[in-house]
Amino acid sequence: MKVIFISDVHGSMMAIKKALKAVEQEKADQIVLVGDLMYHGPRNPLPEEYAPADVAQLLNTYKNKIIAVRGNCDSEVDQMLLDFPMMADYTVLQTEGQYFYITHGHLHTPMDPPALPKNAIFVSGHTHLPVAEKEGDLFFFNPGSVALPKGGFQASYGVFEGNTLTVKDFNGETIKSTTLD
Repeated sequence: MKVIFISDVHGSMMAIKKALKAVEQEKADQIVLVGDLMYHGPRNPLPEEYAPADVAQLLNTYKNKIIAVRGNCDSEVDQMLLDFPMMADYTVLQTEGQYFYITHGHLHTPMDPPALPKNAIFVSGHTHLPVAEKEGDLFFFNPGSVALPKGGFQASYGVFEGNTLTVKDFNGETIKSTTLD
């Protein structure tokens, strides 16, 4: 199973189009949205091609492939535009023997994760910084931001396939990667 992780769209139609093109090119089985889908937030600049309602409409065409969690910029009003649930603070995905704890990262953070099984994968967004690493008994994975990357990184998305977590830019180049050994 191939899973694509998309985070921090912040209402950018340009960014979600690129991300969904990557979903198609990667032939993803599942899409995980890691929060901050439509609103840009008071601390962020307006992203390019800001069109939250259009972003919602486009995401709805993928509703049968999407698992989503709420980000700190998401609200009940946003949920009203979506045909899939996105108001949970976290969700768990278990696939191919892997346990993914998925949250936006503004409540539980990599610095303060909940109790998780050994070798679980803590997936978060929020920081807009790509991460793919093991620390102690946990793996930490952040796909970065498709719309408003920070830290000098390119816009990026995450991929889980086989036993590998990879963060890629929209040219398909690997930014960060780790194996689940």
